[in-house]
Amino acid sequence: MSPVSHATSESRGEGRWLLRFEVHLPHADDEVWPALTTPEGLRGWLAAADVLERRLGGAVTLRWLNDGPAVSGHVTAWDVERVVEYTVAEHGRIRFHLERVGTDSTVIRFLNERGGPDSERLDCLAAWHAHFELLESALAGHPVDWAAWTATRWAELRASYAAFSKA
Repeated sequence: MSPVSHATSESRGEGRWLLRFEVHLPHADDEVWPALTTPEGLRGWLAAADVLERRLGGAVTLRWLNDGPAVSGHVTAWDVERVVEYTVAEHGRIRFHLERVGTDSTVIRFLNERGGPDSERLDCLAAWHAHFELLESALAGHPVDWAAWTATRWAELRASYAAFSKA
């Protein structure tokens, strides 16, 4: 079952949109935090952190290992074990807000505010959804093998989001 229980998108004016996800993980927040804020953790599900200064205002460069671009920017929010936000070229503002649920579960309230043509909106919804599934797998001890990664799951999710948006 997918950890994503809710995903939405909304226009923020011409050429800007906001994606929101609610991600439920059966892992304590102290397990989830390093997956979002360390080079080792990020590599297991999202991207290589070629540069990651773990503090407000710190530099960050993320290099997508599934044939995506390297993007640079800054850490624009940092509240230890609760909120981290990276604002990077091309991908815009990427914000993870962790909420503890009991002692062994975490909800991530995720935002991605970015620019770009509306045609990319469904691509990004599918991509983030797929990455959150990879996060759940990485937290379970199975980080992604980027050399074996394919776009099959992304394509399924893209088709699903496209069908949903037409309804």
